[in-house]
Amino acid sequence: MREVNHYIGGRQTSGGSPRRGEVFDPASGQVRAHVALGGAPELAAAVKAALAAQPGWASASAHRRSQVLFRFKALLEQQLGRLATLLASEHGKVLADARGELQRGLEVIDFVCGAPQLLKGEFSQGVGPDIDVWSLRQPLGVVAGITPFNFPAMIPLWMLGPALAAGNAFILKPSERTPSVAVELAGLLQEAGAPEGLLNVVHGDRELVDAILAEPAIKAVSFVGSSAVAQHIYATAAAAGKRVQAMGGAKNHGVVLPDADLDQAVAAIVGAAFGSAGERCMALPVIVAIGEDTARALRQRLKAAIGALRVGAPDDPAADYGPLVTAAHKQRVLDYIALALAEGAELVVDGRGLTVAGHAGGFFLGPTLFDQVRAEMRSYQEEIFGPVLQMLRVATLEQAIALVSSHPYGNGVALFTRSGEAARRFAEQVEVGMVGINVPIPVPVAHHGFGGWKRSAFGDLNQYGTDSIRFFTRTKIITQRWSGSAASGSAFVIPTGKTD
Repeated sequence: MREVNHYIGGRQTSGGSPRRGEVFDPASGQVRAHVALGGAPELAAAVKAALAAQPGWASASAHRRSQVLFRFKALLEQQLGRLATLLASEHGKVLADARGELQRGLEVIDFVCGAPQLLKGEFSQGVGPDIDVWSLRQPLGVVAGITPFNFPAMIPLWMLGPALAAGNAFILKPSERTPSVAVELAGLLQEAGAPEGLLNVVHGDRELVDAILAEPAIKAVSFVGSSAVAQHIYATAAAAGKRVQAMGGAKNHGVVLPDADLDQAVAAIVGAAFGSAGERCMALPVIVAIGEDTARALRQRLKAAIGALRVGAPDDPAADYGPLVTAAHKQRVLDYIALALAEGAELVVDGRGLTVAGHAGGFFLGPTLFDQVRAEMRSYQEEIFGPVLQMLRVATLEQAIALVSSHPYGNGVALFTRSGEAARRFAEQVEVGMVGINVPIPVPVAHHGFGGWKRSAFGDLNQYGTDSIRFFTRTKIITQRWSGSAASGSAFVIPTGKTD
């Protein structure tokens, strides 16, 4: 049985705890590895290694740090196929999707290779008599990331890339369900020339998370996961004096106007709703049809498109998506399907009972479509996180905007239309953090930033983009006078920029 260890101080270690977790192959349902589960002692070792590595890394020039990240990127690209296979074997997503995940993570490493530009301060000359003001961006020290099972490569890269580029040391706590890729990332970063202990990977569960939140040497925590946990982490870490960004759950909507290209919209919706088995915070699990004619046409087309989908093992090149990550998560999604039925939603396509030849024990669930969903239903209000698509019907664009804006989550939304006027009004008025116009999964490119509103995000700064550099640095502002011509004597009033 394969063992997945921690990566602390430049080497793999099983740690001192005897606790182990099971890592499943979702396509077979079999345990394929055991992962070490650490706690406070393992975290202490990681913090010690990070504290030793960080000062030298911070004192290196931004250019020097960028060169290490360039080499890290090159190594990731060389190993992309192997890493995608490893990732898919633990998560269950198909290989093409796994490669796409790695590529989106690499785009952020691309972006932070420009650290010398991103870390520049500001300068104002002559703000007062012979006085200049300038600023520095300096690293926080040791920072941590807590990442979810559904993106075991992309989200760690989103976090550690900006943190390291800014001069910090990083401690990563990946999901214990999909732990292996994180260890590979740490080894490749060290191979690229990073000092031992700069990136440490500690596996664990809630015990380790609580230790991270309580550790005074950790100055910032970045988190992606469910909203309930995100809110807890935000409140607990902020109370401990840490900087926090905590991204939570989502219930993204796709709004379809009568003038939309329905063939294009349906193709986009099906991919966004069922890709990666719906296990994405930027999936599209809700469709809002404007007008009964639109709803009837969408329903007919969606049913046909769903019927053509192929569910298979990650290594099946013809598969559109693979299994769910664990048996427990599959059961959770099944419970939501049962709840929607009990609430009165109409089941149009039933994905339950699906089996995949040669993978009888796998955690597979077929694509499921509900119509006649109502806003008060709990199955609509809550995040299902599986291959389940729900359709609601409204009469006007204004009603659609109000529906989406009133939902407790506010991560992403998409509008399908040919009308520029409608698109502009929708984008300006809808209360959601990321908006797509005829784009079903509006995840911004690396030089912008990722972040939702309401219960989808806790904290003030987004992930990646320039916000990530702000998050992982603190600003120091210097006011200086070098001229000897200034009037002598003591000043007993607050200084101002006024010169007369």
